[in-house]
Amino acid sequence: MASIHKDILINAAPEAVWDAVRDVGKIHERLCPGFVVDTKLVDDGAARMVTFGNGMVVKEVIVDSDDARRRLVWTAQSERLTHHNGVMQVEDAGEGRTRAAWTADVLPHAAAQTVGPMMEMGLAAMKTRLEEQ
Repeated sequence: MASIHKDILINAAPEAVWDAVRDVGKIHERLCPGFVVDTKLVDDGAARMVTFGNGMVVKEVIVDSDDARRRLVWTAQSERLTHHNGVMQVEDAGEGRTRAAWTADVLPHAAAQTVGPMMEMGLAAMKTRLEEQ
């Protein structure tokens, strides 16, 4: 199993970043437009269908959303991945800035070659969007 860790510093308050991350049905508008082009809540809000800018569609089941720890956990189901566990943690970086840390554990191991660069693109889109506000 590959474990991928990426993070980025965002010039926005952690409360604002967390508010966008936790809005799991609006990530295509509030969090990373362009990287994600559509999000639809399914299964009574327990999951979301995410359409990425590259056309890939993935069902993500929301495992946990922890406001106190500013931590979102999800699993993904797709043709390419037999296992995917994602975690986004929002941390106060001081001076009104935020460190967004994204971890993904994936199988097959080779999927890391695709997932890692996608995570980098997603974080860059987050930074751009959240620093606009």
